[in-house]
Amino acid sequence: MPQIPEKIHELTVGQLSARSGAAVSALHFYESKGLITSRRTSGNQRRYSRDTLRRVAFVRAAQRVGIPLATIREALAELPEERTPTRADWARLSEKWRSELDERIRQLNRLRDHLTDCIGCGCLSLENCVLSNPDDISGERLTGSRLLAEERRPLRG
Repeated sequence: MPQIPEKIHELTVGQLSARSGAAVSALHFYESKGLITSRRTSGNQRRYSRDTLRRVAFVRAAQRVGIPLATIREALAELPEERTPTRADWARLSEKWRSELDERIRQLNRLRDHLTDCIGCGCLSLENCVLSNPDDISGERLTGSRLLAEERRPLRG
């Protein structure tokens, strides 16, 4: 990984890409979404402050666990602009996501535990699937297409 001398306080998009591992196009996308900022030189080239490296790392880590970009942007807006965010800053922001991540983990565990049943069930119904519709009370009585056929019958009266 290329090292950037301490005396350099701003990075080009290429340097930021090389250090962060994010493609230049991803950095431009992050900037267009308000996740990172740059200033323009007199030659209209982007320059990023060194703390942008941590912001990009934060964005990429949050994306890997499925945090939506809008939520990431809201979190980054709470960080100080005038200094590199501290460990405490990052801890405060990530704590807000703990319950959302716990719910995702529960969903993934449910998927893992029921995947074999789902593949073998043959219901072909997302409305009644134990994975996509886990709180389906009717699914306890009947399963699959029989339940769908029952729901579609016209009411007699």
